[in-house]
Amino acid sequence: MSNNYKIETKCIQSGWQPTKGEPRVLPIYQSTTFKYDTSEQMGRLFDLEDSGYFYTRLQNPTNDAVAQKITELEGGVAGMLTSSGQAANYYAVFNICEAGDHIVSASTIYGGTFNLYGTTMKKMGVDCTFVDPDASYEELEKAFQPNTKCVFAETISNPSLVVLDIEKFAKLAHAHGVPLIVDNTFATPINCRPFEWGADIVTHSTTKYMDGHAMCVGGAIVDSGNFDWEAHADKFPGLTQPDESYHGIIYTQKFGKGAYITKATSQLMRDLGSIQSPQNAFLLNVGLETLHLRVPRHCENALKVAQYLKNHEKVAWVRYAGLEDDPYYELAQKYLPNGTCGVLSFGLKGGRDVSVGFMDKLKLAAIVTHVADARTCVLHPASHTHRQMNEQELIEAGVQPDLIRFSVGIENAEDIIADLEQALETV
Repeated sequence: MSNNYKIETKCIQSGWQPTKGEPRVLPIYQSTTFKYDTSEQMGRLFDLEDSGYFYTRLQNPTNDAVAQKITELEGGVAGMLTSSGQAANYYAVFNICEAGDHIVSASTIYGGTFNLYGTTMKKMGVDCTFVDPDASYEELEKAFQPNTKCVFAETISNPSLVVLDIEKFAKLAHAHGVPLIVDNTFATPINCRPFEWGADIVTHSTTKYMDGHAMCVGGAIVDSGNFDWEAHADKFPGLTQPDESYHGIIYTQKFGKGAYITKATSQLMRDLGSIQSPQNAFLLNVGLETLHLRVPRHCENALKVAQYLKNHEKVAWVRYAGLEDDPYYELAQKYLPNGTCGVLSFGLKGGRDVSVGFMDKLKLAAIVTHVADARTCVLHPASHTHRQMNEQELIEAGVQPDLIRFSVGIENAEDIIADLEQALETV
């Protein structure tokens, strides 16, 4: 598809390109296997000598079309779908790390990812140093070690809503010969394209705005194709040295800019199998077709809600980078000038117990373990998504005890505010 098309057109037209007599709408290839005429044909696929489909755990036409759409939206060269955003963040890092390696991550990331890098991957021999994303360049440099293999952060952190200084982190990563991986879930490529600011790899929980309707869990990884793995060959032997499980293939030499995603598919997906189902990919594609319409409405509604809460006498504080007095307003104007996302956070006077009690009085907004879809929803991270963290870890992650994560949907903003108002009257 032409790269000259605007992003709105890509939301609808990218990915599935039907030829004569094929379905206009992306089909669901609901099949585990794909037929070939000869054993040699199948063997060449297993040797990565030919491209094609033979088993859905590795690749599927429905999934590939949707991955291609997300890749074009982000401006990358190659992408893949995974079963969840957690799987995407795991694969993105583990694809270039092994036991004995080290990563640097922003401390304000989603609680599940914090636990993945800080606990689970540590058991695999990969250590992680968490850093304050607002720290100076000089302070951040102290976190790097000789065995550091990547830097990870979120464009807009969940749920603390810290806006990442992407250029600072990209400069830092590249100065140490490693890629910057950015989770762009909250911003989506509608509001921010991290590759344009120096990021190398982007991940998504497609479960959120991309799906948009809370129908299916999924994830995605997109490679910009800009990081020169060969220039740092000693750091990334998995990409630059022979893979004996594929008869000595060297990914960077055989697949060029597609090396990173090819390795993630042929190794990690082959061995770990966190594939997104074709049915879920189909539903995801339906969501992507309206992404460019929904995201602006989310942002418009969220700003109105944030302004209302900021002026309410019972509200102690509000965090939303669209507010001019927000500490991340200037960074948001630089990286996300068209809007940030539909998620805001706030706390009520009286602390944690008051905030939790207030949530129970909401009627339109539902208490669910979800965020960023068409329906307004609410969560208390310290009690739910970040429950596994201790008090110190909560502070480092930017999660105050009274923090309410409020995900503003695309309903009428007046109805959302009315729901907040009736609940606040009970406080």
